[in-house]
Amino acid sequence: MYPRIRDLREDRDLTQTQVARILGMSQTGYSKYETGENDVPTAVLIKLARFYATSVDYLLGEADDPTPYRR
Repeated sequence: MYPRIRDLREDRDLTQTQVARILGMSQTGYSKYETGENDVPTAVLIKLARFYATSVDYLLGEADDPTPYRR
């Protein structure tokens, strides 16, 4: 469901445990986001977008350009 969060993590050679720690959650909980078992809450999507310097639209697959929208 959210393959881009996995791809971004792997592109940066990060483990699920490392990203989960950044988000203040367990590795198991984070893993369920990557597999689509659990939906990613809006607040977590925003944190991930900021961490990876991309947009929420990109994480959700609604945009092909990972560059965040700038006003």
